[in-house]
Amino acid sequence: MGSTFYPRGTDLRPTETFPVVQRTGMRFFRRVARAFLGIFRHVGLRGFFLRDIVRALSEPATWAAEMVRQMRNIGVDSVPLACIVAAFIGAVIAIQIRYQLFPGVQLSLVGLASRLMIVLELGPLLTGLVLTGRVGARMTAEIGTMRVTEQIDALETLAYDPIAYLVVPRLLASLVMLPTLVILANAVGLGSAYFISVFFTKVPAQDFKEGLRLGYGGFQLFYSLLKGTLFGAAIAFNCSYEGYITETGAEGVGRSTARAVVITSVVILVLDAITAILLGPFLQA
Repeated sequence: MGSTFYPRGTDLRPTETFPVVQRTGMRFFRRVARAFLGIFRHVGLRGFFLRDIVRALSEPATWAAEMVRQMRNIGVDSVPLACIVAAFIGAVIAIQIRYQLFPGVQLSLVGLASRLMIVLELGPLLTGLVLTGRVGARMTAEIGTMRVTEQIDALETLAYDPIAYLVVPRLLASLVMLPTLVILANAVGLGSAYFISVFFTKVPAQDFKEGLRLGYGGFQLFYSLLKGTLFGAAIAFNCSYEGYITETGAEGVGRSTARAVVITSVVILVLDAITAILLGPFLQA
């Protein structure tokens, strides 16, 4: 048997034999090292998962039909929730802006500020966060349940690529339906803001419409749709991955679902900030 080489002077005593201060420091740095290694490990595993998704795109016969069903589950079934959230957000924004204006300020600012806040930020962001809880949690639970009940193993036995059958349809459906829901949420939010401003806060309809048109550029709509697309990709990718690596048991499914919602919500916020930093200067009309 070969012996393991350690540098001369290395102290190989058990950690418990060191003084309290040294022992505490050693344990702290070990935890930090494990945390960093865990981060790199998960990044690498997600990279391999992305590679498998790209490879599975070459099997449209497997994912095409399932993609249509997922478009209904992700998009059509989420319309009521997206509209409700957008309507209340638009109403609250209009009320807050109207009653925060100083005397003498043009009332067209209500329409301008409502459009900027809804189209550029709150419309896509809140739609993504809300659908993370509804759509993302469902994705993780479905795929995770299939993992723990060995249905994914059965697909592999039948020569089906589980990535092509389970992940790719959800990813493509999210890329299509999330921007669509963002458009709908923007429209409902602006309509709600218009209704509340004109009929409850006595803002002239013409002033509100002038504010909506003031400083508008086509890139602002592109910016909103780009956010919706990025958020849809984040929801489908992270939630599918967490479901795919679910551990055995009902507790594993619950743990994966909770982790998927938290991670995806953080990723969406990070993507929102990065998009604003990189593309914000181009939003000036």
